[in-house]
Order: sequence, then structure tokens, then C-alpha cells
Amino acid sequence: MYGYSFLDDLVLLYPVYALLFVDTGLSVWQISSLFVLWSLTGVLVEVPSGAWADAVSRRTLLWLGPLLGAVGFALWVLLPSYEAFAAGFVLWGVRGALGSGALEALVYEELDRLGAADRYARVMGRAHAAGMAGVVTSMALAGPVLAFGGFPAVGLASVLACLLTAAVASRFPEHRTAIAAGDAWATTLTTLRTGLAEVRRDRSVRGALLLVPAVSAVWGALDEYTPLLARDTGVAEETVPYLLLLVWAGATAGSLLAGVGERLGRTGLAWLLAGSALALAVGAPARTSSGIALVALAFGGFQLSTVLADARLQQRIDSSDRATLTSVAGMGTELATITVYGAYAMLGSTHAHGTVFAVFAVPYLVTAMVLGASTPGARARR
Repeated sequence: MYGYSFLDDLVLLYPVYALLFVDTGLSVWQISSLFVLWSLTGVLVEVPSGAWADAVSRRTLLWLGPLLGAVGFALWVLLPSYEAFAAGFVLWGVRGALGSGALEALVYEELDRLGAADRYARVMGRAHAAGMAGVVTSMALAGPVLAFGGFPAVGLASVLACLLTAAVASRFPEHRTAIAAGDAWATTLTTLRTGLAEVRRDRSVRGALLLVPAVSAVWGALDEYTPLLARDTGVAEETVPYLLLLVWAGATAGSLLAGVGERLGRTGLAWLLAGSALALAVGAPARTSSGIALVALAFGGFQLSTVLADARLQQRIDSSDRATLTSVAGMGTELATITVYGAYAMLGSTHAHGTVFAVFAVPYLVTAMVLGASTPGARARR
């Protein structure tokens, strides 16, 4: 699991693909349209892929996704053009949707089979930390590889990482009853209907499902703008990556604290979100390195909250449609992320990046208040 997470984010194109787009001649609006296409693909494919994972095989989706990513990255460097970039983002969006829901469901149920379901949050926290280590490694390697062989070399390394990810995913254990090929689509539709019916019927499942996008979407979208926030501190351009590493270190620490964070109840999670929101609101507008450190602290809290929200959802849903409901949460996250992108574009045109970051602390304060305002009876049922 940890090797899969590390390799899945060890994509050297991640830190430099924006440079590839600019060098190819794309405008800012064209690049923005690619991001929207990426997110919309996830919205459209997220829930059907989760139902497919519940109906057929989660492991199959986990090795198929990276192969699609490999094709997309190869298109980017072999045929650099807006059309190729768009096709690559569609494949990348499908790749992410195939893994979302399927991964969480497979890990939770295999742990449950071993009598270790209570370790789910800890395992997923460490897996997220391994993924972030992959991101940091790709940041460190992208520059030298780009200098050595240009974008073709970076693309080749990214394709190899995808192939290795697929190979590792093929070794995941999966103890599920196989379904005949002719019954797969009918079973997928039945699973989708059953999963959505559970959301309508069970209030606790519905609340846990809504908490996932409420916690993960905003900071996940803000992450795309952290280079601009770091540059606004006035440091030299070559210093910006080091500030970004500080932010990633904060998020990684949040992942590793998942085991400790499991002790937090509903009220504890509310305080965690409120404290993280305060750190973001104070640190982002400061335009100093110490302010970036506060943003890193905030991102660590948000990352920990994301892992805990996922664990709460897994504990509340029926195993038969686990991937479906996790994918519904993923779709909600994608929709919220698109909303954040649009709001940031409007606010960022007239306000400093630090101010915009501070504004987006408000949704977390609202979520914290909703969690904290729950009745004693609701706390007892958590």
C-alpha cells in the first residue's frame, strides 16, 4: 500500500507540466480550461467507477487507472498540443476516478478481514505521507532530469512510474466473489442504486459523506495556488520551492498523526478544523516565511481532518457498496473544488493571494461550528 502510494505520486511531470504548456504556446485561459476539464471528468466518472468497483473488482481498477495515466503523459510529450493535453487530462481524470473509492474500500475491507479495521486511519495516514514523499521526490528529480533530457526524459520517467504503480496494484490482495462478465453492468447499476438509497435512508452515512468534501475540497484546491502565495513573500524565485517543501512537510506530518487523531471525537475534530482555519487566516496574509509556516501548520490540520473524515465514512457504510459511497464523496469533493477554482479566479483578480487564502478559512470555521453544535445524543452515536 505504501509503495503504491509513493509510486502513484512519483510523477516528474507534476512540478513542470505548467512549463510544458507555456512552452507549447498555451494561454492562461487555455490552461485554466484544461484544469476544468480535468475536474469535470472526475465528476462524471467518479460515481459510476465506484459502483463498478463494488460490482466487479477494486484491484482491477487500481492497476487499470495508472495505465491510462501513462498513455496520457506519453501523449503530452510526444504530441504537445492543446488537443493532446486535453486528452491527457481526460485520461488523468479517469485515472483518479478509478482509484477513488476503490482504494479506500479495498484497504478497509482487507483490514477488516484480518480483524484490523481499527487501524484503517493509521494505515491511510501513512499512505498519504508516502504519497507526499513521492511528490517531494518528484520535485527534487524533475529539475535535473529536465536539464538532462528535456520534457521527453521527464515524460518517460513519468510513464515508467505509472507502469510500476500498476504492477504494484496488481499484487493487492482482494477476497471478493467474482461476477460473470455478462452480469457486470447490471450488477453495477444495482450497486449504484443501493448505495444512493443508503445515503437517503441513513442520516449518519449522509453526514459522514458530506463531511469529506467539506474538509478536503478547499485546501486541496488552494494547494494549486501555494506557489503564488510563496512568491508574494518577496523571496527569490529559487527560494519558492523550499517554502513549498515546508507546506508539504506540514501536510505530511498531518498524515502521520492519523493514529493519534483517531482519539479525537466529533468535538475534537471541530477544534482541529477551527485551529487550522485560524492558522490559515493569520499566516496567509502575513507575506512572510513565518506566515508560510502557519499555512503549513494549517495544511497539516486539514490533511489530518481529511484522513479522519474518510475513516468516519468507512466506519458507517455497508461493505457491499463501500466504493460507491466513497466515490459519491469524491464527486462532491470534485464539485466543491471546481467552485473554489471559480471563486479564487474572481477574488484573485482584485485581491492579494494571502487575502484570498484567508477568506477560504471561513468555510472551515463554518464546518467546525456545525460539528461543535451537534447534540449530546449525536456525540454519543459517533
